Amino acid sequence: MGILMGITKYVFVGIRGSVVALDRNSGEVLWETHLNGDEFVNLVLADTYLYATTRGELFCLEPFTGRVRWGNSLKGFGNGVASIAAAGMQAPPVGDIYSAVEAAERRHRSAATTDTIFID
Repeated sequence: MGILMGITKYVFVGIRGSVVALDRNSGEVLWETHLNGDEFVNLVLADTYLYATTRGELFCLEPFTGRVRWGNSLKGFGNGVASIAAAGMQAPPVGDIYSAVEAAERRHRSAATTDTIFID
């Protein structure tokens, strides 16, 4: 299965300090990651990464596994609701989508062969 098909099979939900990935067809929980607190979570899928904010912190997650790649507490800005914008969020030409998707698929395969648990 190609990565493009892989990404489109997910629905991401931000709720109570957590991010949950659901199977778009069945509604089955594929993974869940608790980030911080139990507040609203804002989500954006961009550049083959899933970005999330909650309680004034920003996180970058792998969309296939929920693994947190990095987090930033945005020290000094408080813990309110934050919005997210990133370069590459507008729809790129189709060829660029496939390039980005292929890169994400390579990262996913590499992570899956180490200590990552992936439910498909």
